[in-house]
Amino acid sequence: MRTMIMAAALALSACATTANGADRPRVVFETDAGRMVVELELERAPLTVCNFLSYVTDGDYAGGSFFRTVVSATNDNPNPIDVIQAATPRGSDDDLRPPIPLERTRDTGLSHTAGTISMARDGPDTATSSFFIVTRDTPSLDFGGRRNPDGQGFAAFGRVVEGLDVARRIQMSPADAEEQLTPPVMIRTATLVGEVPPGCRP
Repeated sequence: MRTMIMAAALALSACATTANGADRPRVVFETDAGRMVVELELERAPLTVCNFLSYVTDGDYAGGSFFRTVVSATNDNPNPIDVIQAATPRGSDDDLRPPIPLERTRDTGLSHTAGTISMARDGPDTATSSFFIVTRDTPSLDFGGRRNPDGQGFAAFGRVVEGLDVARRIQMSPADAEEQLTPPVMIRTATLVGEVPPGCRP
């Protein structure tokens, strides 16, 4: 089914139109810290958006959490970042579904500005369900940036259109020395507004 979804994303993304908003679906997160709404760039990052929406519509994020915070002021890295990271209840290494190809910002034209939602990964083509939200402009996460030594960047695929203050509040919540939120901020629900876009249907 995942292969069919990915093929449909590539072949049918042209079916999405700005007129009906299908090329920018929205997902609402209700968390213990408040509500956030993300708008997704289906036309620019179809593989990533359709993968993300498959987790949303299957209810996989409900009961998950924002479990990690990275604050540039205290981040021990030559390329510090400001992000919060989320996962399903199965964790950030959730392998229920296969990983997806990396849609590089070089190709999508997107960038990791404040409010961007993007996929967590290890090597290229390893992202599954874990995602992060950028709370401040962080170009080191783009293609050619040095946050990841491979220089391939991360797959930005949308932006927060409501609740960036919630994301920033989560970022500044208590955390341990391993950047793990103590406690994690629970995701109560993650809900797609409207129908699954034509480009993401099998």
